[in-house]
Amino acid sequence: MPHDIHFVLGGARSGKSRIAENLAFDSFKTMASDDAQLLYIATAQAFDDEMQARIDLHQQRRGDAWKLVEAPIDLADNIKLYDNPHTVMLIDCLSVWVTNLLIGDQDIKAESEKLCHGLDNSQATIFCVASETGLGIVPDNALSRQFRDESGLLNQHVAALADHVYFVTAGLVSKLKP
Repeated sequence: MPHDIHFVLGGARSGKSRIAENLAFDSFKTMASDDAQLLYIATAQAFDDEMQARIDLHQQRRGDAWKLVEAPIDLADNIKLYDNPHTVMLIDCLSVWVTNLLIGDQDIKAESEKLCHGLDNSQATIFCVASETGLGIVPDNALSRQFRDESGLLNQHVAALADHVYFVTAGLVSKLKP
């Protein structure tokens, strides 16, 4: 069975996570299988109270239909673990994942290739969320420029292999692909 990859990207507070959640939930509702599952693969880690509040808001908004899988680093392994045609996965978000790789001194290129291979070979329906980081000014420090570059390259790779790409601005969706 061919994969069905959806890529939802936009700026900070654009509404991209809410849009992706709604798209994933709608896709899940159309599955006729009794063993269908709806997964939320979270990459965020609560390093402070403000981030915990954001995580709590996302969890409240999603409700009980979702199974939570925390994958701040091992994203490709979790895609493989839950890969089957009766699964809808929402990965939120790739930009936070890149940050985790950066601060964890991981090989971002190798991990990104592993992720893209996992996405491209999956039988699941997968929704990926990411921030568009290339629309702003050039960052003033090397770490921020590295994040922007790595995130932008990953976004290009995911968009190329995705079946559907959406751009969210101010809660409004523009479909870029197909």
